[in-house]
Amino acid sequence: MSDSNSPAPPKKSASLLRIRLRRFRRLKRGYWSLWILVGAYVASFFLSFLMGSRALVVRHDGHYYFPAARSYLYDTFGWGKNQAYLGNKLGQNDVFGEADYRRLQAQYREEGKGNFVWMPLIVPYGPNENFLEAKGNPPYPPSRQHWMGTDSAGRDLFVRLCYGFRISITFALLVTAFAYVLGTSIGALLGYYGRWLDLLGVRFVEMWSAIPFLYTVIIVASIFGPNFLQLVVIVGIFGWMGITYYVRGEYYREKAKDYVAAAIACGESDLAIMFRHILPNALTPIITFAPFAIVGEISALVALDFLGYGVPSPTPSWGQLLRQSKEAGMQDWHMVVFPLLALFFTLQLTVFIGEAVREAFDPKVFSRLR
Repeated sequence: MSDSNSPAPPKKSASLLRIRLRRFRRLKRGYWSLWILVGAYVASFFLSFLMGSRALVVRHDGHYYFPAARSYLYDTFGWGKNQAYLGNKLGQNDVFGEADYRRLQAQYREEGKGNFVWMPLIVPYGPNENFLEAKGNPPYPPSRQHWMGTDSAGRDLFVRLCYGFRISITFALLVTAFAYVLGTSIGALLGYYGRWLDLLGVRFVEMWSAIPFLYTVIIVASIFGPNFLQLVVIVGIFGWMGITYYVRGEYYREKAKDYVAAAIACGESDLAIMFRHILPNALTPIITFAPFAIVGEISALVALDFLGYGVPSPTPSWGQLLRQSKEAGMQDWHMVVFPLLALFFTLQLTVFIGEAVREAFDPKVFSRLR
């Protein structure tokens, strides 16, 4: 029989990381901004099911087809009206290509034979699909058919903004990961070994940071042509210097502590000490500055696309939309307002996340008397 007066077992203390995560959840602005941004980015990988010119499901003569996963030619569903009349528009012979699913959907409705076409759930237009049937020349203003209007090539602006969001976030994440892995590794080597390696390494970082970034991008783009992965590498090799200084300082501070001396006495290798023991205790600047680095990379991609040295056309890009607006003399308000609003809200949500992470990981918060 247990004694009711016996003391309760001591509560297990929470780790520092758990305390920081708990504090981050209490910062509602950054916490919900993270969920909104992550949710929108995950949903962007399913844009072909939400926005696109290919049907999700087609039922034709008792058989089911899934065009979102596979292309079908015009004659798959019969000759009828479902043909690609690109040649007629150009005054040439007919050019037959992939099935026109919007036209096929209207044809099935007229026939009433039980066949059907399920188009994407939100907008049945593709990001590179041109709409030139309206009167006048594009860009067309917002309408019931095109909620945010079209760009100067007659492509739906709302669809291109959504696809451009996925490209911008993917670019920023890849560049940040590449630059931070490189910068963290170099900063760890400089801070851990110090002495002549640190002296030569810091001089190299200073010389590398003096190389003009924009001129390098222009030269590489003019030689090899614009390319997404190439752009990630170029921006990444110019974005690692900042985090290198912070990691170097953290390693200088951590390597003088007792747990590092104990690891050395136990015979741990230098790589194990640097990346298994010291790195988990030096992650604060990396985690804190990562959201702000993502903001910088998104802005860099928009600027490069605006100057014509970003992702190749017709890839959906916010910077290309702004460049089209500039080339048109800034006369079409929707070509300016909607891309800027998309850029503003994306950057603002990322900044909210960065502010919350910085406050949650601030060491002064846990050492301050209240």
